Amino acid sequence: MTPAVFTLPGWQSSGPGHWQTLWEQQHGYQRVEQHDWMRPLRGDWLARLDEVLLGLPEGQQAVLAAHSLGCIQVAAWAAHSRLTARVRAALLVAPGDVERDDLRPLLPGWAPIVRQPLPFRSILLGSRDDPYCSEARARDMAQDWGAAYHDMGARGHLNAESGLADWPAAHALLEELKNKD
Repeated sequence: MTPAVFTLPGWQSSGPGHWQTLWEQQHGYQRVEQHDWMRPLRGDWLARLDEVLLGLPEGQQAVLAAHSLGCIQVAAWAAHSRLTARVRAALLVAPGDVERDDLRPLLPGWAPIVRQPLPFRSILLGSRDDPYCSEARARDMAQDWGAAYHDMGARGHLNAESGLADWPAAHALLEELKNKD
């Protein structure tokens, strides 16, 4: 059975020009919608991912395509959920460093970042000049999570403002995760 693909946007969600939104439109992927994108509550976001995964047909797995706070969500969720076997793999893009002094007050309850290995395959795409996470911190997260790190160069936060459009190179990596046994 082909895995379902779910997008997990970060804080404030992903707008119309974001690669996640374009992938949803072009490939039929489903966004994990949250009750409040502006004041994200970690427990609510983790519970919502459980709900979505419980809705999968028997035997179907999911691949997660997470951006920014969505990456932090995946790590926290994987440490506590009993549903991790329902996830085949995760593409983690530009994790937001919620432990930074300037971000911690904007996203209360998200620090500390869970740093244990993920129980499924993962790739982390990082940028050398991400305003929300240094390259060194992104590499450290990838190592702690057991994710393969891919350097995307100096591309900002790897969002719509980065000019990625539907980002075929990242989608190819997602397809690789989706189809690899």
